[in-house]
Amino acid sequence: MYPTIYDAVKDLFGLNIPFLKLLQSFGFFVAISFLLCAWVFAKELHRKEVLGLLKATTRKIIVGARASRQEMAGQFIFGFLVGWKLLSIPFSSGFSANPREYILSGDGNIFIGVACGTLFSWWRWRQAEKKRLPEPKEEIEKVSAADHVGNMTLLAALFGFLGAKIFHILENIPSFAGPNATQSFSDILISFSGLTMYGGLICGGAAVLIYARRQGFGLFHVMDACAPGLLLAYGVGRVGCQVAGDGDWGIVNTAPKPGWMSFLPNWMWSYDYPNNVNHMCNPDENNPMYQILAQINCDPDHPRLVAPVFPTPFYETVMCLVLFALLWTFRKKFKTPGLLFSVYLICNGIERFLIELIRVDTTMFYLGSFRVVQAEFIAFILFLLGVTGIFLTRKLAKKNAPTIASS
Repeated sequence: MYPTIYDAVKDLFGLNIPFLKLLQSFGFFVAISFLLCAWVFAKELHRKEVLGLLKATTRKIIVGARASRQEMAGQFIFGFLVGWKLLSIPFSSGFSANPREYILSGDGNIFIGVACGTLFSWWRWRQAEKKRLPEPKEEIEKVSAADHVGNMTLLAALFGFLGAKIFHILENIPSFAGPNATQSFSDILISFSGLTMYGGLICGGAAVLIYARRQGFGLFHVMDACAPGLLLAYGVGRVGCQVAGDGDWGIVNTAPKPGWMSFLPNWMWSYDYPNNVNHMCNPDENNPMYQILAQINCDPDHPRLVAPVFPTPFYETVMCLVLFALLWTFRKKFKTPGLLFSVYLICNGIERFLIELIRVDTTMFYLGSFRVVQAEFIAFILFLLGVTGIFLTRKLAKKNAPTIASS
């Protein structure tokens, strides 16, 4: 496993680049997934705008004005942070020892920060002066639907991260509260790991829809446009889980590999996640036998599970990429607004519910003797919402059909 991109580059190419310790493998693939989702989202918004389903927006801009104090101050602050933290890395002894602690600490070179901030501020002033007019004028600028993707992606990233962290905290309250606590609340709060996918989907999606509503876009069309990209992003994000070994694996699997999988690598059937990012040796913390085995056989410097498990992140990557290919291929056949997104909800719900059957997860509650985890519960709700969405969108389409035909 490669907890950071530094580990991967060093193992695969023999290069020692300390700066890459900042790039956690999980976070790296999450960033790639956001970019891919934004690209697919933009293409669909553009297609819908060409079809007349979405309209471009307008905004007022001032042309030829000098740089404002707020703009220069903002550039100074941004430049200061870049110089104080990033450009100061070669002069910091603490970075190589613990990059994450360095980034979250107050360490840095204030002189480099001030110099960099001043340079950024001057550059903003210089660019404004080149375009300055004797009399600044107000113009109306046309903004296509696809041009809003940058703003929506930033909102999705920010609120998605917050939502994923909040849902993870709610799901793992016993790990930092109560007699069996294994970590502090501050550790789980500032950690870059420990994210719950559905929390990110719900909070990030809500932020995007609120933004789209304020721009006057039809919400169903926006939801349909982002549906294929969400599956693609989720599948790519799970690559990060598999590469880093972040604990999002399945239950213990000691069964022999089936004959029909004989041509595939063994890790695709059962894997012990060596050098996983969480330094875990226990594949199931609720099993006393694995607790004992982990205590006896665990090597802190080279951690690996004492019993192999199902590589569920890999399975999810495969399933989501296949589902993405299907939705992307047939997306133009969905003429009713909201129908494609409803199908996405059903696909998402079924995929996640099935994978939870072989995944180690925290119990949310019991229905008699049946154990229910948070992801299963939300997946079931999404499935019901998808089915309801298909019924309602088709009903709405039939209701509006005469009006559309007569116009």
